[in-house]
Amino acid sequence: MINPIIIKKIKAYDRIIIHGHQRPDGDCYGAQFGLKDIIKNSFPEKEVYVVGETSDFVSFVGTPDSIEDALYEGALSIVVDTATEERISDKRYKLGKEVIKIDHHIPVNDYGDYRWVDTNYPSCAQMIAHFYLNYKKELKLGYEGALAMYTGILTDTGRFRFRGVSKQTHEIAGMLLTKGVDVEFVDGKLSVETLQMTRLKGYILSHFVTTEKGFIYVTLTRDVIESFGVTDEQAASMVSVIAGIEGYPVWAIILEYPNDEIRIRLRSRGPVISTLANEFGGGGHAKASGCKLNSWDELELFKKRVGDVLDAYNG
Repeated sequence: MINPIIIKKIKAYDRIIIHGHQRPDGDCYGAQFGLKDIIKNSFPEKEVYVVGETSDFVSFVGTPDSIEDALYEGALSIVVDTATEERISDKRYKLGKEVIKIDHHIPVNDYGDYRWVDTNYPSCAQMIAHFYLNYKKELKLGYEGALAMYTGILTDTGRFRFRGVSKQTHEIAGMLLTKGVDVEFVDGKLSVETLQMTRLKGYILSHFVTTEKGFIYVTLTRDVIESFGVTDEQAASMVSVIAGIEGYPVWAIILEYPNDEIRIRLRSRGPVISTLANEFGGGGHAKASGCKLNSWDELELFKKRVGDVLDAYNG
């Protein structure tokens, strides 16, 4: 159920700053820019900013604003699509007078003064679109917001293939199309790959590792990522390349980021892997999560724990 305090707080503040998570994906952008569009169209006199990191993959949706610290004074901070405080992009959200959390991931910590967290939604962008529909008599939505939210829903549901997609998901997507969203345009933006990405895909298909328990993964060290001339975001998106292989219901891509940071994109089409992700400093959805390793030495322990999860699932 939508927390009614959200619409009240949006109406009460003259300046609203919308945050997302580090290394934003399509859903994060969809929720951020979708909410910004709704507020700006509904209340033109308000100042609304989207802050955080740039995502090249969905840059057609919008570009984050660069703002000074002073703008947080007396402002409302809204954080979307982010389960944990650690992952919030731009820590200045705390400078706002109040903080609202809107998220669809399994809650890990309850930051913020007010929260609307509901894991029944397959995407945070759908939550924002539902918020608009719930208060349609008071709110307005333009093309840019509809484009952002449609993109967010499309990317976080695997183009309507993942569990959690419902009748409401399709109805909301249809509503967004009535705002002028062109499905062919969006598909074109999301489907085109660079030659470097295609070559990286070939590397992954020839370098993945399997375990007897049914786990398949690939490691992308810093030198490998840089050798293909792709961004970290592009490399991380390759997790889908080893999806759907018979006999391997859990898969992952393990990436080495700058400053020796090692992060894992973990996926499943059977076992719940979110609790495992929690053990390794992460979280997310039951079957789509992220976590991290403190060093490459921890990889063997991680593989063992994935094996334990698979044993419990099969046993």
